[in-house]
Amino acid sequence: MEDLQHEVSADYGASQIQVLEGLEAVRRRPGMYIGSTDSRGLHHLVYELVDNSIDEAMAGFCDHVNIVIHEGETVTVSDNGRGIPVGYHEKTGKDALEVALTILHAGGKFGGGGYKVSGGLHGVGLSCVNALSEDLTVEVRRGGKVYRQKYQRGIPVTKVEVVGECGDETGTSVTFKPDAEIFDEVRFEFDKLKSRLRELAFLNAGVRITAIDEREQPHLERDYCFEGGIRSFVSHYNKNKEVLHQEPIYFSAKRMENGEETATVEIAMQYNDGYNEDIYTYANNINTHEGGAHLDGFKQALTRAVNDYAKRANLFKEKDGSLSGEDIREGLTAVISVKLQEPQFEGQTKTKLGNADIRPLVSNTVYKGLSEFLDENPPIGRMIVDKCLMASRAREAARKARDLTRRKTALDSTALPGKLSDCTEKDASLCEIFLVEGDSAGGSAKMGRNPKYQAILPLRGKILNVEKARLDRMLSSDAIKYMITAFGAGIDTEFDISKLRYHKIICMTDADVDGSHIRILLLTFFYRHMRPLVDEGYVYIAQPPLYRVKRGKQQWYVYSDEELDAKLNEIGPDPKPEIQRYKGLGEMNPEQLWETTMDPEQRLMLKVTVEDAVEADRLFTLLMGDKVEPRREFIEQNAKLVTDLDI
Repeated sequence: MEDLQHEVSADYGASQIQVLEGLEAVRRRPGMYIGSTDSRGLHHLVYELVDNSIDEAMAGFCDHVNIVIHEGETVTVSDNGRGIPVGYHEKTGKDALEVALTILHAGGKFGGGGYKVSGGLHGVGLSCVNALSEDLTVEVRRGGKVYRQKYQRGIPVTKVEVVGECGDETGTSVTFKPDAEIFDEVRFEFDKLKSRLRELAFLNAGVRITAIDEREQPHLERDYCFEGGIRSFVSHYNKNKEVLHQEPIYFSAKRMENGEETATVEIAMQYNDGYNEDIYTYANNINTHEGGAHLDGFKQALTRAVNDYAKRANLFKEKDGSLSGEDIREGLTAVISVKLQEPQFEGQTKTKLGNADIRPLVSNTVYKGLSEFLDENPPIGRMIVDKCLMASRAREAARKARDLTRRKTALDSTALPGKLSDCTEKDASLCEIFLVEGDSAGGSAKMGRNPKYQAILPLRGKILNVEKARLDRMLSSDAIKYMITAFGAGIDTEFDISKLRYHKIICMTDADVDGSHIRILLLTFFYRHMRPLVDEGYVYIAQPPLYRVKRGKQQWYVYSDEELDAKLNEIGPDPKPEIQRYKGLGEMNPEQLWETTMDPEQRLMLKVTVEDAVEADRLFTLLMGDKVEPRREFIEQNAKLVTDLDI
């Protein structure tokens, strides 16, 4: 043993300690800097550059940002800001432009002089994009001259050169081609970029953001500029909903220290007649999905302001008591945007704001602003309080109904729904549950599954559309009660993902219009009442085959008409193959269902993700909500995209 230890320590000496120079660290471990090398990481490159331009806008020096996707998946991001500084940089002996592009944590965001507030907290954005690009060209318009420098994989191939004159124009333009050696696939999605650019335009009133896709003919172009800022954001969000008051309520405030502005807060809010709470929080334009100090301050002040107003206006009856925060936030859409000098984000992903000193600023702004608004607008105030009181009564009814759906413990089998065929494995990370349409498919699935780690829950008929139902009515639906009980993690504010009994929840419905409808009803339920399931990537959609092609002892399963045509061309017409079209999962025997749809070694599944929460929410409201006219418009606009209609 001593000899072995000596041998190991001899191999592992000072020479094994590697120091990654310059941008090599980014190329070796890209996930540490941009999150991943999949589609999300690829698009993050564009966001890093756009964020730099938006930082210029927040500093008051830029009002137009332009993004162009060229043929060959090359992207240009340009702005009319001050332009990156150029000239000799004393500490490094290089040009300041080259320093910004090649040295991590180099930028104007650390000393407080270049930017008062910025989203690019770590100063790695531009240099990261450079490191992960096959080719990159930067042009700076500054001091009447145009400066240019070219790079390949983070290494300069030219010096900073003067290539022209620009008069009074200023700004920066970066053109880059992502490195195919780094990314899984280099293909930009215009729709994905649009949603983030629109969001930034909402958050920065008056800044114009233009996006152009030159890969399409004619070119696709979107122009975003919202003078109303986050008020426009809230109106856009509630576009397909019945609102209680036409104009969003808006207030803002600044914090001054020694004559200098150190933080600002903007809040826009509007009530609709729905049952969902939708609050979006931002810090320096970064979407803080997990909330933080600014959200805490908002919730605290909102609850106090509405309760105090209801008492002042004598809108409470003796039996009502005080309203809870949950009651007051039902049907509320709000956007909270704070901008501060030294944001402290919890975690590398920047999803929770930790600055405790922003809480009192937000809280005081909301309490003062909302109290004044309610006092000055009694009809709106009464409508809001009436809605909150209705929510309170429904919540009490829901509490009683919810008690019926609670499981005692994960091991208490008597608490599980009778229809559930559970698995024997107790480690939730290894378990999966199939939500199956109808008893016949449920029977095949039950016989075909691997009972060690696969559970089956048959759902009879269509489940309730939760977009149109309050919690008390929703919990009267057997299918919903069965799912809540089987999953074991609770619902809504009580949802605890650590108690989830299965880490794969698989919607397995027929490949027809009824199956699609049931699937969207399930997704609506998960998105509205078990949102962490979707956010954490636990929801999947099974992909059963559409046809079985058989010739002699050979057989093939295909998943679309196009695949069928390709397979028939491949095997030829002679002898004539036997083709079976599956109209439903119930038509498959257990062996077929296992090998095509349930066997982890062979099956195809789609993971359900939410890239753009605002757009997802808008579509759920549009397609599943009460308003018919917007849904009809959507169908008319998209009818041309339908290729296979099941009537």
